[in-house]
Amino acid sequence: MKEIKWAVLGCGVIANEMAVALQKNGKNIYAVGNRTHEKAAAFAEKYGIGKVYDDFHEMFTDPEVDVIYITTPHNTHLGFMKEAIANGKHILVEKSITLNSDELDEAIALAKEKGVIIGEAMTIYHMPIYKELKKILDSGRLGRVNLITMNFGSFKEYNMKNRFFNRNLAGGAMLDIGVYALSFIRWFFDSKPDQLLSQVKPAPTGVDEQAGLLLTNQEGQMASVMLSLHSKQPKRGMVSCENGFIEIMEYPRAWEAKITDASTGESEIIKAGDNADALAYELADMERAINGEASAMHLDYTKDVMDLMTSFRRTWGYTYPEEEK
Repeated sequence: MKEIKWAVLGCGVIANEMAVALQKNGKNIYAVGNRTHEKAAAFAEKYGIGKVYDDFHEMFTDPEVDVIYITTPHNTHLGFMKEAIANGKHILVEKSITLNSDELDEAIALAKEKGVIIGEAMTIYHMPIYKELKKILDSGRLGRVNLITMNFGSFKEYNMKNRFFNRNLAGGAMLDIGVYALSFIRWFFDSKPDQLLSQVKPAPTGVDEQAGLLLTNQEGQMASVMLSLHSKQPKRGMVSCENGFIEIMEYPRAWEAKITDASTGESEIIKAGDNADALAYELADMERAINGEASAMHLDYTKDVMDLMTSFRRTWGYTYPEEEK
């Protein structure tokens, strides 16, 4: 089997994590590109990467590159995705994969034409604990999933130049943290929610600072979500079933879950994987997809979640400059 060669676009926190994760999988990044060449060169020296592009666009036409991890801000993703796809490169894209459903639909259609794989770097679809919990639920032991409750809140100072509140950098709670909560819900729901209600509080810049979401699907499964970028909350998810419930803390990169039996009140802790290896699991699944197991990246779930986020933002009347052209 041909060795898959990775390139990374961007040299920020996620790119550093990616470099470490790939080494955990027994590989190394083949090439790196960045808007600032000096940063790319320093990154390459740090991780022993052999190739640095003078112009990062050369990454997209390099015949040696098989797959590109795009780690740049949300609002730059589509342009880079289209450039990569046009040159036959598979792409793993940092969440949120695009700004909205129209962008994602365009990318999916282009990728289908070119026969390349698109994946979103969404930890929830790749952490071993979620795969284990899916097996437990599929066994029928806990009965039907009826209700999911989600919390995710972090306190960010009102620095309107940072990406969290900056409209020009696609800031806001939905694309930054809501994507995790909705991905969690989609993982455990039988189908995509089709009834949506919400309330939102804007930040001074006009992006969504805080939101409450209610979702229901055609099977009658319900979920509630509370998000905030200016108020600390636990990263907690609870899946309520007929015969018990599952509690998961630090759910974006969870490694354990607590399952409580409804009839006895007894609890057990289920463990699988390591939160420190979150990106390593994503990269391994992306390689599986490239090698023929396309479902390993769960692009159908990514599409459903993007549809939900787009619907909520349209209801609020919240847009980004790229969406107003």
